[in-house]
Amino acid sequence: MIAAYTRLKDALAKSISSLNAISESDAAVRPAPNKWSKKEIIGHLIDSASNNHQRFVRMQIDNNITLPKYKQDEWVAVQHWQQKEWSSIITLWKLYNEHITYIFKHVDESKLSNTITLGDSNYTLQFLIDDYVDHMEHHLKQVFG
Repeated sequence: MIAAYTRLKDALAKSISSLNAISESDAAVRPAPNKWSKKEIIGHLIDSASNNHQRFVRMQIDNNITLPKYKQDEWVAVQHWQQKEWSSIITLWKLYNEHITYIFKHVDESKLSNTITLGDSNYTLQFLIDDYVDHMEHHLKQVFG
């Protein structure tokens, strides 16, 4: 648990100034017609935080729960991340993930084996926590290329 908490805190600390250094116009560039811009990638990470926030909390309250799968492309499209101001996206991403680190710091470790069903697959809370940080690191590498 401590590893995920530390990795997430480090990712936030290392990324904020670099994200702020990206211009509004550069953040909006799509590298290909069907690829997300930096705005949409960070927006997607906010959507991931939102979906996983529910999971991280609910799985410490109840075991063996079922929630809908996250439809990432639809979430990005419906929220129009491409049109939102870059600095607002960065601020929301930072604040949401600071709260997620707070949850990680205080997670009830006896609940880490609690499970969730998403679609046809089952996952433990520990897996989702680790996967959340892996997923963020993957997308940050895309942003910073």
